[in-house]
Amino acid sequence: MGTIFTRIIEGEIPGHVVWSDEVCAAFLDIEPLTPGHVLVVPRAEIDHWVDLPTELLSHLTEVAARIGRAQCKVFGAQRAGVIVQGFEVPHAHLHVFPTSDPGDFDLSRKGPRDQADLAQDAAALRGALMQ
Repeated sequence: MGTIFTRIIEGEIPGHVVWSDEVCAAFLDIEPLTPGHVLVVPRAEIDHWVDLPTELLSHLTEVAARIGRAQCKVFGAQRAGVIVQGFEVPHAHLHVFPTSDPGDFDLSRKGPRDQADLAQDAAALRGALMQ
């Protein structure tokens, strides 16, 4: 059985996917730091980000940057933040979130977001990513 992230990527459990390609997928965090908080996850189950091949890490950061630009536009944020921490799930991932305050980087501030709000956030991000 794969990690929870693999199960989301493969559609075994629901997720609000905003990006998917042959290398990675990106979906909303169900306990976001800010509305629009996305996890960019490689399809390959590699636990620690320092073990990612350079080419894969480069692709993840390119996708994260594209998502970050869309987040700033959709949510009116001053910046897009990125955190690579990896303690919650043993599957490398980048937290990408719209931010206008340094306090937004405190992962202990994460909290649940209503499924309807997550669906609306995902639709807005997908729309911005298609432009």
